[in-house]
Amino acid sequence: MQMRLESAQLDRAVGVLLVSAVGDALGAGYEFGSAPYPGRPAMIGGGLGDFAPGEWTDDTAQAVAIARVAATGADLRTAEALDAVAAGFAQWYAGNPPDVGIQTAAVLQEAGPHGTARGMTDAATHVHQRTGRSAGNGSLMRTAPVALAHLHDPAALVEAAMAVSALTHHDPIAGEGAALWCLMIRHAVLNAELPTADGVLPLLGETVHDWRAALDEAESKDPKAFHQNGWVVGALQAAWSAITHTPVPQLMPCRHLQDALAVAIGIGHDTDTVAAIAGALLGARWGASAVPQEWQAPLHGWGVDGPGAAGLVALATMTVNGGRVPDRSGWPRCERVEYQRYDGAATYVAHPLVDGVWIGGALPLDVLPEEIDAVVSLCRVGTRQVPGHVASHAVRLLDTIADDNPNVDFVVDDAARTVLRLRDEGKRVYLHCVASHSRTPTVAARVAMLDGHPLETALPAVVAALPAARPQRFLVEALERLEGSDRDETARRR
Repeated sequence: MQMRLESAQLDRAVGVLLVSAVGDALGAGYEFGSAPYPGRPAMIGGGLGDFAPGEWTDDTAQAVAIARVAATGADLRTAEALDAVAAGFAQWYAGNPPDVGIQTAAVLQEAGPHGTARGMTDAATHVHQRTGRSAGNGSLMRTAPVALAHLHDPAALVEAAMAVSALTHHDPIAGEGAALWCLMIRHAVLNAELPTADGVLPLLGETVHDWRAALDEAESKDPKAFHQNGWVVGALQAAWSAITHTPVPQLMPCRHLQDALAVAIGIGHDTDTVAAIAGALLGARWGASAVPQEWQAPLHGWGVDGPGAAGLVALATMTVNGGRVPDRSGWPRCERVEYQRYDGAATYVAHPLVDGVWIGGALPLDVLPEEIDAVVSLCRVGTRQVPGHVASHAVRLLDTIADDNPNVDFVVDDAARTVLRLRDEGKRVYLHCVASHSRTPTVAARVAMLDGHPLETALPAVVAALPAARPQRFLVEALERLEGSDRDETARRR
């Protein structure tokens, strides 16, 4: 039985996988001092595995192997599901990945290319017996999909996290850390707040390690105190310390996600793993809609065909829906979402105030006019809806109610900045929603504002250009708040 999530909860659930991968790809280039860290991360690539910019590492690859099983609706505690996860790990390892943790590599090598759950856990036991330790951070870093598979049942979540951890990490402390982090993720997804020790530790049950003391220490010490983050306790503390020591901004609170990831990577040492762990909880708190398009666009890696962000969104969505497609259109698995029946869907006009930008509805995107080579979609689109040669960005902005859009100011602003960034790169950009009623005019007005036009002229000009435009009041209020923040920023700079 799966829990039916509200729209904002679904955004946070999707954020778990997405932000974990973003943190991983951001941190990869700075791992163990591979590159100087300027204080704000970028998708620079490189690192120990010479990764491409935006490419995720072993952290997310193993999470994807788990998520592909969870997305079928499987109970991750069952022998069949654990065998499927083990097979995914073996498949990934057989491809000779460029950077694998020592503990995990030793287990997967011994288990062989056709590893089963039993064979893998036996190999993990053997490795532990030879080395005397197996509490590295390798099972914690990949554990996020387990939380999504068992949001409805915390007891099942703990059992599943322990079982998946034990595939490669025999030490129970590794399993406890994975289970604890999954409980913390679950709390944030369901409640839109970061957890407390009292809110999650009773669900964990009796433990070998004193996790209350570990969490207290993380909250009391500066994040940089946790540079020994190659083991499960240190990695968890580093991630939790970065999250709790990073202030939540008053303006666009969801920017806490970006700021805390920057702090997590700044701790140093195992930067991709700490950021992946922190990212899973930050995504659970703030949602996928809090991730800048500039970070989503280059994301890619093992286990997902096509754009990485879209693939992770699909895996997370299917997981929390018990393996079922949640939308009658077939999204997120369908090739196209049909919108032609909507009045205004065929609208296509040049932006009245900004050169190089066109605005409108979801006209057949596979027959876009030749002048368009970038698309920013403010509605759901299929996996093949936008031609492959066209740069494509999918933005989560719902034309429903304000409560469904907890990060509305950030989303509107980031979408508009994405349009202008693409335009400034020399691309000709098409900005659209379903029928150009509400979302398109809102973001198009913000594009004009960022291009130097006041709201009082930008919005009327855009509405006049779109025959069906009637932006919802909560979206107009977002524009008004953004205009106020623009004025404040201008005053600060004087």
